[in-house]
Order: sequence, then C-alpha cells, then structure tokens
Amino acid sequence: QGQLAESGGGLVQAGGSLRLSCAASGRTFDKYSMGWFRQAPGQEREFVAAIHWRTGNTEYANSVKGRFAISRDSAKNTGYLQMNTLKAEDTAVYYCAAHQRGMWFSHNRSDFGSWGQGTQVTVSS
Repeated sequence: QGQLAESGGGLVQAGGSLRLSCAASGRTFDKYSMGWFRQAPGQEREFVAAIHWRTGNTEYANSVKGRFAISRDSAKNTGYLQMNTLKAEDTAVYYCAAHQRGMWFSHNRSDFGSWGQGTQVTVSS
C-alpha cells in the first residue's frame, strides 16, 4: 500500500501560517483522494480536508474553511495543507491518509488508511 510521510509542522504564533506536506512512496493517489486529519490531546481524530487527486476537487471541515487550503502536486506525488490565520485551537498532531472506501469527500476516518506518522502543529496564543 506504500507509505505516507508528513512534514512541515512546528510552533507558530496565533495568526501565523504553516504549510504541511504529505509525500507518498510506493503508491499513487490516482484513483483516490488524500485527506488530512488532526488529533488534539484527549480528543478524537477529526477530519480537516480532502482532495480528489484527479479532479482537484476539495472538501473542508467547517472549522477550517476559508483559512486552510489543500492542494497536490501529482508529479511529486505529494499533497499539501496550507494553514493560514492559525488559532490556538488548531494545535494538534496532523496526519495525512489515503482514502480507501466510500465517497471521496468522506469525513469518516475509517474510510481512510495508510496513515502517516503525523506532524505536530502548535499554535501559541
């Protein structure tokens, strides 16, 4: 199934920006979508955004609409999550994953697999 590897996390002040990357090796997303999820301490892993790899169509959680943008570079087999106007409540470990079942715009983490190891995003207020 290949592997996914996130990078780009870090510490940023509220109102700042970060761009996360998700590099895929040993697989492609041609027939799938790629999703970003996040998990804060003591909370469930929640959907953030997804992109249909072929069409570029996107789907976002209401909490990040207008602030985050998901994109992909097919040639590099890499997806991105541009995060702007970050808030303290965006602090979490961010994961990318490959969609495996159901509708491509699913918000359900059980519809995704091949999870990366995660990258920490900390927003200081």
